[in-house]
Amino acid sequence: MSEPPRAVDGRQSIGPGAAALALLLAALWGGTPVAVKFSLDQLDVMAIAAVRFGMAAAFMLVWCRLEGSGLKLRSEQVLPSLVTGLLLFVQIGLFNTAIRLSNASHSTLLINTFIFWVAMIEHFITRTGRLTLQKWAGLAIAFAGVAVMMLTAKSTGATGSELPVPPDSTASLAGDLLMLASAILLGIKIIYTKQAMTVVEPGKLIFWHDVIGVACFAAWSLLFEDSDLSPFLSAAVFTEPAVRNAMLGLLYQGVVVAGFCFATQALLLRKHSASQLSAFSFATPLFGVAYAVLLRGDPLSGWLAVAGVAVAAGIVLVNRRERNDLREFP
Repeated sequence: MSEPPRAVDGRQSIGPGAAALALLLAALWGGTPVAVKFSLDQLDVMAIAAVRFGMAAAFMLVWCRLEGSGLKLRSEQVLPSLVTGLLLFVQIGLFNTAIRLSNASHSTLLINTFIFWVAMIEHFITRTGRLTLQKWAGLAIAFAGVAVMMLTAKSTGATGSELPVPPDSTASLAGDLLMLASAILLGIKIIYTKQAMTVVEPGKLIFWHDVIGVACFAAWSLLFEDSDLSPFLSAAVFTEPAVRNAMLGLLYQGVVVAGFCFATQALLLRKHSASQLSAFSFATPLFGVAYAVLLRGDPLSGWLAVAGVAVAAGIVLVNRRERNDLREFP
């Protein structure tokens, strides 16, 4: 039997099975803002984050045990773990707050601009990547689409549709700006995490990043929020649609995204490069907008569709390797 084809970095080229898995991950990640929106119907911003990353920490504990990774931090590993946890706290806090103020369709497009912020940080600050003419074109197309979407959305959340819009499916400029800030912070967090993984083993870093984040989320929620968890511990989970949907949203964030998506991505990365897999990330905002329209009743205007296509096209151009760009920038 002949050996499978290899990518330029020595890893396998993506076959149909791996491509289908990568596309599935893009589809599942696209559902996160919608899941958060459903959870926000019953819980406060930081309470949702505490539950979500509590489940993520439990998953990572099992993962590290199966991998045989130790969890004890050495002295030089404490600061990177603390910084990543604090970045998680601020970034997710902004993310959930933005979704509360805006709608899921705007949120999914704006959070996916983190890819462009990573590219710019790597070009201008860390010097670990470079922006070619093609990548600049991708950035321009994506940000033009985002700008049009934000400028055409009224402060009341209307997006050009004359049809009735559910009150909790409206967009707002304040929410959009907060989500853009969350995307920028996510880009910074990704760059810092890459550096931190040279000091802390990946599994251990993600575990402590989750634990520190949960501690911050829980402390904030106990001090400043008034979330009532009792409906989730009663028959209301089965009898009241809003409570059931909120619980499903929490499980989606914690089990599907933090569990299945993380594990599947890790398995794919063992055979394929990050740049190969990132080629499928263009689909994430498109799936996210579709879920928001179908499940939350978000208005689908022409400008929102244009913005979605623009962001997806920008992601393709930024992630696409050029013939003369053989170096891998993970």
